[in-house]
Amino acid sequence: MSLFNYYTVKENGFHEIIIQKSRFITYLARATSEQEAQGFIAAIKKQHHDANHNCSAYVIGERNDIQKANDDGEPSGTAGVPMLEVLKKRNLRNTVVVVTRYFGGIKLGGGGLIRAYGTSVSEGLNTIGVIERVSHDLLEVTVDYTWLGKLENELRATRHLIDQIHYLDHVQLDVLVNSNDVAPFIEWMTNLTNGQAKIHENGSRYIEHDVT
Repeated sequence: MSLFNYYTVKENGFHEIIIQKSRFITYLARATSEQEAQGFIAAIKKQHHDANHNCSAYVIGERNDIQKANDDGEPSGTAGVPMLEVLKKRNLRNTVVVVTRYFGGIKLGGGGLIRAYGTSVSEGLNTIGVIERVSHDLLEVTVDYTWLGKLENELRATRHLIDQIHYLDHVQLDVLVNSNDVAPFIEWMTNLTNGQAKIHENGSRYIEHDVT
C-alpha cells in the first residue's frame, strides 16, 4: 500500500521573536500520531514551566483528520486557533507547534494576540523550513546481466532512483519510483527489456524534497 504525500517541517526546531517586550518562542516538530504530538507539547510545557503560556496546535493524518488547538490561558481563540490556521494555510500534515510566551508587561489585546501567535508560527516555519515527503514504491527489477548497462543508462536519465544493485545469479536493481508512476514504470520497463524483466514490488518509503 502506497504512503501519502504531504508537507511538514524540515526538522524539529525553534525560533524566537520579541513582540511588545513579550518573548514568543515557537517550537515545531513532526508528529505522526496524536499521542506523539501531545508528548511533544508536554515536554515543552515541562521545559518552560515558568512561562505565562504554552499554547499549542497540531494537525495529524492524510486529510488532517485530527486538528487540535489550545490557548493555554490566553483569551479564547487568540492563540491556538491562529496557530492552527497557519499550519493549515501552509498545507502541513503531521506537524505540531508550541508557542511559549513570557509576558513582557504590555497587553496586546485580542487582535494583537492573534497576529502575534500567527506571526510566531509563520516565522518559525520560514526559519526551520518546510519539506514535501513524497511516497515512492520500491520495485525490484531482475534481469540478465546483458541488460545491466542499458537499464542503468536509461534509469539515470529519468527521475526514478536506483537505490541498490544486487549482483546475484541475475542482476537485481532496486528502483524507487514515485507511487503515482508505478504502472507506467512497469509498462516502460517491460517494453524496454522485451518482457524479460521480472518486477516485484517491495513496500514504500518517503523521499524528502525541500520546499522552503
